[in-house]
Amino acid sequence: MLELDGSMGEGGGQILRTSLALSLITGQAFRLRKIRAGRPKPGLHPQHLMSVRAAATIGQAKVDGDTIGSRALVFEPGEVKSGKYRFAIGTAGATGLVLHTIYLPLAWKADGPSELILEGGTHVSTSPCFHFLQTTWRAWMEWFGLHLKLKMNRTGFYPRGGGQVEAVIQSCQRIRGLMLTTREPLTRATGFSAVAGLPEHIAQRQARRARYRLRENGIETDIVEETWAGGPGSVLALIFDSAPVPTLFFGLGERGKPAEKVADEAVSPALHYAHSGEPVDPHSADQIVLPLALSEDASEFRVSEVTQHLITNIAVIRHFISRDIVCDGAQGSAGVVRIAAKG
Repeated sequence: MLELDGSMGEGGGQILRTSLALSLITGQAFRLRKIRAGRPKPGLHPQHLMSVRAAATIGQAKVDGDTIGSRALVFEPGEVKSGKYRFAIGTAGATGLVLHTIYLPLAWKADGPSELILEGGTHVSTSPCFHFLQTTWRAWMEWFGLHLKLKMNRTGFYPRGGGQVEAVIQSCQRIRGLMLTTREPLTRATGFSAVAGLPEHIAQRQARRARYRLRENGIETDIVEETWAGGPGSVLALIFDSAPVPTLFFGLGERGKPAEKVADEAVSPALHYAHSGEPVDPHSADQIVLPLALSEDASEFRVSEVTQHLITNIAVIRHFISRDIVCDGAQGSAGVVRIAAKG
């Protein structure tokens, strides 16, 4: 049984999610201590607990420590089964993070397609929103040969939640490697500014701020303003369609946050990415390294910013998979990830 330390690196929930996914894929049991020790409120929260229980359900696993607040977990995987599954977090916990836990075991180990219904948050802080998953993450997966369909039936903003996402995951026999070290200059962005259960002028202010800052930096914009059902909540998303895959950056509203700040939270990282000249954005980098670690091919990609998330995820992967994975570049700077061909 592998012994893992949940305080390593960034000390967050990603250590748990990657461990669960790779346990199901490799058949390796693990014991994880100090779960989310690097967070202000450590231990399992509802979305982390649902990730554990979802992984246990699809993989017929034995689990000890799957309770709210638990800081230690033992996970002994069984056989991954395709099927129709429904997982309700019960709060605004991120549906996308539950999906990230179980999509790869279902694609790589199950013998047929699977259908998921995930209920909880679709647009919540510190996690990929649904539109990032649909626009950017799914496009990377298609590049690698992992075929998924995503559909959002209801939005779920913090703190109310109540969102619903459907996912269809096809089984996959081979994952293609990635060789990507350059991209063309980015001069145009599209996107949307949306409100749900809030005044329309909030969407207008978000869009106005984003247009001004992007055009000031030489990037033409086409941002549409939208009103959604549900809420309350707001989101502004910016998409570079001409990047290697459509690359989305977003900002989310919350009580007391000015609309202009919501726009800035999307614009600032978008401009950093555009000006870097590098092909992979920092949010995608730590998400794509996991499937690439299963490919028999060598991979190499440049990222606009090396994050602690990326460094930590590579460290967790190395516990489960004997593979030469190197990240060259200082944290906070551009870098390159190299994965050697499977020996």
